[in-house]
Amino acid sequence: MNIPSAFWLVPIASVVALSMAWYFFTQMMKADEGTPRMKEIAGHVRRGAMAYLKQQYKVVTIVFVVLAVVFSFMAYVLKVQNPWVPFAFLTGGFFSGLAGFFGMKTATYASARTANAARQSLDGGLRIAFRSGAVMGLTVVGLGLLDIAIWFLILTYFYQGEQMALITITTTMLTFGMGASTQALFARVGGGIYTKAADVGADIVGKVEADIPEDDPRNPATIADNVGDNVGDVAGMGADLYESYCGSILSTAALGATAFAMNGDMQLRAVIAPMLIAAVGVFLSLFGIYLVRTKEGATMKDLLHSLSLGTNVSAVLIAIATFMILYLLGIDNWLGLSCSVITGLAAGVIIGQATEYYTSHSYKPTQKISEAGLTGSATVIIKGIGTGMMSTCIPVITIGVAIMLSYMFANHFDLTMSASSISHGLYGIGIAAVGMLSTLGITLATDAYGPIADNAGGNAEMSELGEEVRHRTDALDALGNTTAATGKGFAIGSAALTALALLASYVEEIKIAMIRAVNEGQQFIHPLTQQVFDPSTATMPDFMEFFQVNLMNPKVLVGAFIGAMAAFLFCGLTMEAVGRAAQKMVEEVRRQFREIKGILEGTGTPDYGSCVEISTRAAQHEMILPSILAIAIPIVVGIVLGVAGVLGLLVGGLAAGFTLAVFMANAGGAWDNAKKMVEEGNFGGKGSFAHKATIVGDTVGDPFKDTSGPSLNILIKLMSMVSIVMAGLTIAFA
Repeated sequence: MNIPSAFWLVPIASVVALSMAWYFFTQMMKADEGTPRMKEIAGHVRRGAMAYLKQQYKVVTIVFVVLAVVFSFMAYVLKVQNPWVPFAFLTGGFFSGLAGFFGMKTATYASARTANAARQSLDGGLRIAFRSGAVMGLTVVGLGLLDIAIWFLILTYFYQGEQMALITITTTMLTFGMGASTQALFARVGGGIYTKAADVGADIVGKVEADIPEDDPRNPATIADNVGDNVGDVAGMGADLYESYCGSILSTAALGATAFAMNGDMQLRAVIAPMLIAAVGVFLSLFGIYLVRTKEGATMKDLLHSLSLGTNVSAVLIAIATFMILYLLGIDNWLGLSCSVITGLAAGVIIGQATEYYTSHSYKPTQKISEAGLTGSATVIIKGIGTGMMSTCIPVITIGVAIMLSYMFANHFDLTMSASSISHGLYGIGIAAVGMLSTLGITLATDAYGPIADNAGGNAEMSELGEEVRHRTDALDALGNTTAATGKGFAIGSAALTALALLASYVEEIKIAMIRAVNEGQQFIHPLTQQVFDPSTATMPDFMEFFQVNLMNPKVLVGAFIGAMAAFLFCGLTMEAVGRAAQKMVEEVRRQFREIKGILEGTGTPDYGSCVEISTRAAQHEMILPSILAIAIPIVVGIVLGVAGVLGLLVGGLAAGFTLAVFMANAGGAWDNAKKMVEEGNFGGKGSFAHKATIVGDTVGDPFKDTSGPSLNILIKLMSMVSIVMAGLTIAFA
């Protein structure tokens, strides 16, 4: 098997992405950090963020060592798993953690520099914040492509010449996605609990009880709040999208290996096609990053246009480039597959726009929530929940249409459900997910920009910079709220398509596990024909029939119910965790206001460290149970209910998890911006009755949009990844 010369574009793109990330980081570090007070505040945030990350990585390392030992036992003792799995699992987790570390390190250095640049101009602040966010985006895609390229070369060297070489290589590579998923879940859940415990505590006691502004230096929880923005929205989001990015490429490669299994040369091209689309996306993301700039005195719409120009130009260019890539590769039905990619890109844009409509205070849904503040916090909460529920319609319908169109474009609109039709259609769905994530370099930059701008605003407030500077940082922060909400919608949409591609890849992993069992001397008897079942020649419909995967099978239905329940259980556990941690934070802030003389007068110094300590301890303790459950549920269902139960579990988890995640992210985003609208002077402005009511709504929405909602993206993918890695165990013991 000769690797095509085009493949080398993948490691080249990886090196370019990492080099440009380093360049943007060094350029940012050359900028002035501002006054001594600005440097002091940035130092507090930086130390708090790094202390948290150090603690989190200790816990994660223990979990990874235990899981690696389990996988080694399965591979080398039970012989139910590929021997490369333990190593692939560890590298996936390592690179995911590394991406989060670099992103957060950059963000904590960038916030004060953004605030200082805003003292001169709005464009200066935007450029530093956005290009610092681009470090996160480029690091994620660079490390993702590097990991994929290295593993592809290693496994090709060892497996070339074997009959099912590419199917074995791609399904083995999928398992490093479980490492990335596990690390992402800990980062998202732990970071989400940390940031929202601090945020809720700071808001309840500071804004509502003490009537002091947001990010006021008199609030003991304000440093912990700023630290939380970084650990939740930078490190957490980076690890989440790293896992989606790699998962979409690897699952599509595995589906391509199956779809074109009868044609060796075409099979190899189908495997490297998603890698090449992602590689070209790196260069086009860089082009888009350089387009982002604005003018002094820009309105919110001007700022949104600046970011939209970069992301939209990149998306249009990757759409055009996809046609060229697939045409030059000479893939069968290159035109249809290119249309599948465009379907994924279009779905991402539509979900982003729908999210913006429901969460930005430029539009009626959020304006109505602000208006509801005139009658109290109860009506704000009712209106926000209703808005969040209605906001699920457009994303769900969009994903449904994208699935159908990408499936049909890829198989010449063949709905006969033949083996060939299904395998080619599923490849189309996978490549649509790759299309949606191909410009992740810039889309993640717009997302990571949000917490940097938020921290810059906090630094400006605590450093008591002039009104003009605070006005500029407020504009950047408000833009960041919208981009963060849009980014969450994008992350949820990409997770849904990636999870569906992983669902199909699970069947391929089952096939490999059954072939391995047959080679060990085991036989499988077809439950209907009572004949010996040969997995090596079986197609997707054959496996569905063999495992009786249909809606009349109670195992499938029970699995679907458990999957839907898992989404709600997971949300409940993470929401309760935030509630418990926030209670401790509220008590601590109240204690300091009582016992430390002169805090509210500005003559006493709050103990910021104790609040950072509370958030850190709570996050480490509370993230373990939800994370362990997410790993354990697919394993138990696989052993008790078998393959049919697992497929039901994954479908139920995907359907309920996706809808619930959209609801929570959009409801939380709408509550947040409804409060911002009142703070801009509407419905009585700051300190009014409506303001206090919308603060309560925002506080309720905090764990919705920053803890439970985003964590569901990872849950639906992690359950698929765990099922894939444990396929051998399911076959051996179910």
